[in-house]
Amino acid sequence: MVDATNTPQILEIMNKPMNATVYDVKWVPSSARFVAMGSWPRNTGLLQVYDLNGTQVELQAESEKKASIKCGTFGASGLTDRKIACGDFAGKLCMYDLERLNSPPVYEVQAHASIINQVDGAGGQAKGYGAPELVTCGRDGCVRVWDVRQKDAPVAAFEPGPADKEKPRDCWTVAFGNSYNDEERCVLAGYDNGDVKMFDLRTNKERWTTNVKNGVCAVSFDRKDIEMNKFLVACLESQFHAFDARTQHAKKGFASVTEKLTQGATVWGAWHLPQNRDVTMVGTGDGNCSLYRYHYPDQRRVKDPDGNPMGVAGTVELVATKNLSTQPICAFDWSPDKEGLCVMASFDQAVRVGVVTKLNKL
Repeated sequence: MVDATNTPQILEIMNKPMNATVYDVKWVPSSARFVAMGSWPRNTGLLQVYDLNGTQVELQAESEKKASIKCGTFGASGLTDRKIACGDFAGKLCMYDLERLNSPPVYEVQAHASIINQVDGAGGQAKGYGAPELVTCGRDGCVRVWDVRQKDAPVAAFEPGPADKEKPRDCWTVAFGNSYNDEERCVLAGYDNGDVKMFDLRTNKERWTTNVKNGVCAVSFDRKDIEMNKFLVACLESQFHAFDARTQHAKKGFASVTEKLTQGATVWGAWHLPQNRDVTMVGTGDGNCSLYRYHYPDQRRVKDPDGNPMGVAGTVELVATKNLSTQPICAFDWSPDKEGLCVMASFDQAVRVGVVTKLNKL
C-alpha cells in the first residue's frame, strides 16, 4: 500500500530474538554494523558485533566478558580505529578493538566502585574539538572524566557534596556537549532525585543546576560539537523537558518546555537525529518509540525587567509513534551515516533494526 502522506513512519525491518539481556546498542561509525552490549544469564558480559545485510543481520564477532556490560560509546575513538568503550556492572571502564574483541582491552580503568550507569565519549571523531575523553557516572553519585591517553586517574571528577557523602544520590545518566573547540566542553548529569547538573570542564566547576521533580533517566545535547544549542532531559512518569541552552539567565538558568506523554510510562531515553538536531526519538517503558520535532520560538532571547538577557523555550510536536515491544525500549541509536536507519534494544530480549521514512520532509 502506498503512503500518500508526507508524515514520517516508524517501520521495523528486522527483529532478532536474543537469549541474553541487551542493555545498549551502538552503530559502528562508517559501516553497516552495530554492537550489542549486555548480560548473559550467568551474569557475564555480552559483547557482539552484527553486520546488517539487507533485512538480515549476521553475527560477525562476539566476546564474553567477566562482568555484565551496561553501556558503551564510540565517541572517544577515531573513525578509522572505531574502538568501543564499555562500562560494566563491576565499575570497570574498558575500550575494545572491534577487530580483536577477545584480546585484552586497549584501555582499562576501575572507574567506579560498582555499576557504571552510563558512559559518553567526545573528541575522538575529529581534530579541533578537544581531547579524546570519556565521562562515566555511577551509583556512588560520582561523575568522572577520563582521557583515553592517561590510564591512572580521571582528569576531572565531580563527587557528591559533604551533605550527601553518607547516602549519595544515584547518578543515572551523563552526556558531553559544548565541545566546539579545543578549550570548551561541558557535561550534563542526571540523578535519581530529579537533579540535573551541568559541569564546565574548562573551569572544572558546576555551572548550573536544577531539579525536574522526577528521576532523570537520560540527558542529551542535540549536538556535542557545536556551541550549546539545546538539550533534553528524559524522566520517570512519562515526561521529558527541552531546554534552550543558548542563553543562561543568572537566576532563572535555561528556559525549558515540558512534554507530558499521553500514556503513563517512563521515558527511558531521547536520541537526536544526527542529520537534523531538531528531530528526536523518544523511547518509553511501554515499548513505544515516538518521533518528536522541536520548533524554535520567534525570538530565542528576550530581556527581563532588569534588562538581562533570558532564553525563550520553543515547542515540541509529536510527529509519529509506533509500539514495537511489550517491554521498555532501553537503548536506541541512529545510524550516523544513513538517515533514518536505527537500531534498538528492549527488555523482551530482542534487538530490532528499524527505519524512519520521510525525515527529509521535516
